[in-house]
Amino acid sequence: MVTLKHFWRKLTHTKALENSSGQLEMAFFETVYRVSYITGFSAADHDIPYMIYSTTVKLLITMLVCAEMWYAFTETSSLDGIAASINTALIQLITMYRYGKMLYHKDVYRKLAMSMESPYFDISTEQRRNLVDYWAKKNDNYLKLLLFLGNCSLAFWFVYPLLDELEYNLFIAIRLPFDHSSPKNYVLAYFFAITTFAYMSHFVMGNDLLMQAHLLHLVCQFTVLSDCFENIVEDCTKEFKDADINSLIRNEVFQRVYKNRLRDMVNQHRSILSHVMELRDALSGPMLGQLAASGILICFLGYQTATTGVGNVTKFLMSLLFLGYNLFEFYIICRWCEEITVQSEKVGEAAYCSNWECGLTVIPGVKSCLLLVIARATKPVVMTAGGMYNLSLMSYSSLVKASYSALTVLLRTRQD
Repeated sequence: MVTLKHFWRKLTHTKALENSSGQLEMAFFETVYRVSYITGFSAADHDIPYMIYSTTVKLLITMLVCAEMWYAFTETSSLDGIAASINTALIQLITMYRYGKMLYHKDVYRKLAMSMESPYFDISTEQRRNLVDYWAKKNDNYLKLLLFLGNCSLAFWFVYPLLDELEYNLFIAIRLPFDHSSPKNYVLAYFFAITTFAYMSHFVMGNDLLMQAHLLHLVCQFTVLSDCFENIVEDCTKEFKDADINSLIRNEVFQRVYKNRLRDMVNQHRSILSHVMELRDALSGPMLGQLAASGILICFLGYQTATTGVGNVTKFLMSLLFLGYNLFEFYIICRWCEEITVQSEKVGEAAYCSNWECGLTVIPGVKSCLLLVIARATKPVVMTAGGMYNLSLMSYSSLVKASYSALTVLLRTRQD
């Protein structure tokens, strides 16, 4: 296991790791950078061998998508065939759109990844370091689960054509410029399909992992800031051992320390809100497309799963795992977007619970700063899809219900 881990780290040594802002960025983005590098989509590596490799991968993926669309428009007539074509092509097209938008806003994403290195981000206490570790581990656990579901689905996709009763069958519906219904041509077509589809699938997973890392990165900053507000008095009185808070309020040195500390937290709050707004603007269009694509995919994948024959266990598991991946992928986006909303509200609660009632508001400027923070947090940050739909667990449940309703209509149409 140690040898395998060493090989993985050696194989995926990307320039993104060397250019990282520090350990805090690495804690959330290291695995994402490595996955992006091995799949040929690293934006930080520009050496000639890697550019050749990356261009080849992108060319293969483009050819695969074209082959899928060619098949969908020329050889698909039944509802089952249309569902199969939509299932494979739609998630790829929306991921390519999201990737294009990400490249367009690459400066925003780079600034977001470096945001924990802000001088106002305080993890000087063990409790705050534990909060960072908690969210970093949460990110890592969900990352592994997402990769596990995706690769399990891939395994059944690749095995399916070798176990079915059809000769020269491929696991995806594509049309090639040559007839692959011969042993030699079939091996060539299968090798092309399995290689290219593996790259495309990990490209999809890599984009989902990057999305989750950025969202949890912001959630972590909100939780640390809330802890800073709740413990601001304890942090400021460390330099004044055995001193009573009532006497410290009149101490000019303490007042200066407290006001500097409060100003830093206000600046950190302003910085986090700015980052969230930038991310929301960058994600608005892609998330609207993702919302529409997820609804269609859940419907047609459910249809494909429900109509798969009882005897065809491999195809059933293939469709079921693919459905599970799409449900889970959109779930984590909605969950972490809602978590940002919740944690942004908690900053205001933490500011209110910062022991200001001990008389600290008599210090000039303190009352106005606290009121400003509470007022900002009163209207929580809400991530949206196209500015029309809030990304939350409520939206997720509504999407699943709507997809299920459409699925029942499709099944009824098929029976009729």
